[in-house]
Amino acid sequence: MIVPSDWLPQAPLDRLHLDWLTAASIELAILRLDQIDPLISGNKWFKLTEHLKAADQAGAKGIISLGGAHSNHLHALAAAGKRFGFTTVGLLRGHPQQTPTVNDLQAFGMHLHWLGFAGYRARHEAGFWEPWQAQYPDLLAVPEGGGGLPGAQGCLPLKALACRQLNDLGWNDYDGWWLACGTGTTLAGLVMAEAGEHPVYGALAVPDDHGVAQQVERILAQAGVSDSSYELFDASRGGFAKVDSLLLEFIEQTEQASGIPLEPLYTGKALLALKQQLEAGKFAPGTRLIFIHTGGLQGRRGFSSKT
Repeated sequence: MIVPSDWLPQAPLDRLHLDWLTAASIELAILRLDQIDPLISGNKWFKLTEHLKAADQAGAKGIISLGGAHSNHLHALAAAGKRFGFTTVGLLRGHPQQTPTVNDLQAFGMHLHWLGFAGYRARHEAGFWEPWQAQYPDLLAVPEGGGGLPGAQGCLPLKALACRQLNDLGWNDYDGWWLACGTGTTLAGLVMAEAGEHPVYGALAVPDDHGVAQQVERILAQAGVSDSSYELFDASRGGFAKVDSLLLEFIEQTEQASGIPLEPLYTGKALLALKQQLEAGKFAPGTRLIFIHTGGLQGRRGFSSKT
């Protein structure tokens, strides 16, 4: 077995106390997926679980996947491979560079191949995987970010993970979820888990032309989900990995007030977008939301070195 069946990461659900939440009379709990493990952190682990089960069932010796030089997905995959002793191969966007993430990938034993930019753009073309599967016949190919239906199915347990802790907050129920979306996979998993019971709100960390909405619909269609309730909001602030002074100032103030570390590409953007929606009157006073901290803190190192 690639991953021991008894490895069940836990994530605390904590109340988040911030002035702008109090002003809007909104209660917010944060599911700290950044705390499930020192290395295999965030929603990326959950998106990997079903892929790892498929690799196990296929008799594969490991995983080959794609990502950039700051990829949280590849970082979690490589860390899991190191922890549990399976082979990992990463196909990277662009040309060779040393980032803190890349240094970790190499230290974890991941085999790296740099595809250039044109080569990486070809990842959706028919036949892309053929030469790689010929080179690594014992590995299972996993989409960028651990996406697709298996990635969403791996996120189904997030609902139960939070619901088990509601009583500790003094909550008997909640009114919805709020989370950052990069591919829409985690959001799709929550929509599947909820089956229309509670709405899921996704703050898009990427522009609309990245096709997140289409990806979510594709996953839900494959899962046969007809009863769904979700809404997407633009939180990209002009593009993926685009940040500005307002966002950075908001993150700094929030970290000082809450003691919870954020990163600017996903969690920071999502929380700022929630604040703006509250100011616009999106949610009624008394609304209780669960915000997912999707991890990704390892990527702050590379970002900090560029700013």
